[in-house]
Amino acid sequence: MSSNLDPALSARLKRSPDGLVPAIAQQYDTGEVLMLGWMDDEALHRTLTTGRCTYWSRSRQEYWVKGDTSGHFQHVKSVALDCDADTVLVKVDQVGAACHTGTRTCFDADVLPVSASDADPVSE
Repeated sequence: MSSNLDPALSARLKRSPDGLVPAIAQQYDTGEVLMLGWMDDEALHRTLTTGRCTYWSRSRQEYWVKGDTSGHFQHVKSVALDCDADTVLVKVDQVGAACHTGTRTCFDADVLPVSASDADPVSE
């Protein structure tokens, strides 16, 4: 599929075998991690140019703009690539729930227990 994404940016992206990069949505002012979605070149282009998060739905095999059906919009504040150019961080102003289950984030329903370690913390 062709895309309008800047060819220089497209050349930098490291994609999964299915042509996608993970996109982490984070609340811009609190740092709260909201959700993880997937983007191809066109979804990233649309996100950068419209100011609304656009993702590729792996299950439906189509683009979806966060909020178009739910009313829970993600207004883009900034977009960054990680150091390996294999993950996108989208800082957003989330309106309503980010998760399709209706919760604020996709990461608040199943918090796993972590055992404390007796090892000394590693110093940097």
